[in-house]
Amino acid sequence: MNAAIPQSGSAKRGRKFDSLEQEVFLNLWRTYDRLKALEDEMFSQSGISAQQYNTLRLLRSVYPEGMPTLVLGGRLISRAPDMTRLLDKLEQRGLLVRHRPPENRRVVEVRLTPEGLQLVNKLDSAVRKCHEQQLGHLDAKSLQQLATLLKAARQPHEDSENLSLVDQ
Repeated sequence: MNAAIPQSGSAKRGRKFDSLEQEVFLNLWRTYDRLKALEDEMFSQSGISAQQYNTLRLLRSVYPEGMPTLVLGGRLISRAPDMTRLLDKLEQRGLLVRHRPPENRRVVEVRLTPEGLQLVNKLDSAVRKCHEQQLGHLDAKSLQQLATLLKAARQPHEDSENLSLVDQ
């Protein structure tokens, strides 16, 4: 005869997840998916992706100067497997220009155009509103704790020679 035995939290967790690490990872993944959907909706209205916005924002940080593509790629929040295609699309829209400095023809430098600067400045307010929609229900202390935990989680896996914007 099998009597019902109350299970502890970890025993219940065991049925859904192989480990606590897996539970946390799947929670991160689900959270990213939910928050990303809000971001995708906001960026679709401007005709650019979050990755393209991040590229323009990084270039604004050095405007009117340019940035080598290798440095730009290293500073993006998420990896861009096809950086050339990403830059091609932004260049075709007149939002950035590329050139090879005569002193070093191996380097390709990317520079924001006035139109690119105008677009990224125009999107700032919408991006702030999106972040408020995504995380505004959390208080400042919770947000700081979350940021600290996320940094600690990825720190052993970061390239210390090429930190992204959030880790500098």
